[in-house]
Amino acid sequence: MSETPTVSRRLLVEERRRLIVDLVEQQGRATVEELATRFGTSTVTIRADLDALARSSAIARSHGGALPVAPATNDTPLNIKETRWHAQKLRIGHAAAKMIQDGETIILDSGSTTVEIARQIRQMKFESLTVITNALNIALELSGLPHIRVMMLGGLLRDTSYSLVGPDAEQALSKLSADKLFLGVDGLDPVVGVTTPDPLEASLNALMIRVSRETIAVFDASKLGQRSLSVITTVQHLHRAITDSSAEAKAVESLRAAGVEVTLV
Repeated sequence: MSETPTVSRRLLVEERRRLIVDLVEQQGRATVEELATRFGTSTVTIRADLDALARSSAIARSHGGALPVAPATNDTPLNIKETRWHAQKLRIGHAAAKMIQDGETIILDSGSTTVEIARQIRQMKFESLTVITNALNIALELSGLPHIRVMMLGGLLRDTSYSLVGPDAEQALSKLSADKLFLGVDGLDPVVGVTTPDPLEASLNALMIRVSRETIAVFDASKLGQRSLSVITTVQHLHRAITDSSAEAKAVESLRAAGVEVTLV
């Protein structure tokens, strides 16, 4: 019983810090005093939150407050990605999970948005569902659930994303087929296409598209217009895209003009 208050406090701290990151991203900046008032806590506590978030590169510290970090050009660790645009990713995960039909086989790519789909699946009642994934954390989220069969791809572990990639993963995937692929992206440019920082991840993602009847890209609006190192596919190979309602209208129209069905949440 003595451990319960400690666990509760830890959860409150983590949730407050997620909300701080969301607020800074949405507003473009936030002051210590503003955050202390909003969350009903002391400025000392908020400064400690901002210092911790800055150490993990979730925000950038400024005099008297915080600023958003510059868009990442390298491979950002998953635990940092999960703190960014968290509320939007929750909504995207909910909308994506509602597209899954009983009896289907789906692929969940690794990522901070696709893991929210897995968390939504945990709350749903399926008579039968098969989930193929290359992400260790997603497999753990779905383990032990009745009527849900999890198929884990083998391969080389990427520490930054908890994903398995490489020839072994591709060989295992090449023998499978799926109804839907939920594809996480690091960048989506209407001209260049869907991109990710890692070439091995891009190669596996491209194969995921080939073995799936329908490809659904899931991403927060900050990914629109961004480009990363490795191209996965052109936007014309996407059937649907789910993003948040802050997405720039021009970018959304470009996707729709390319034949992609876009859902804003």
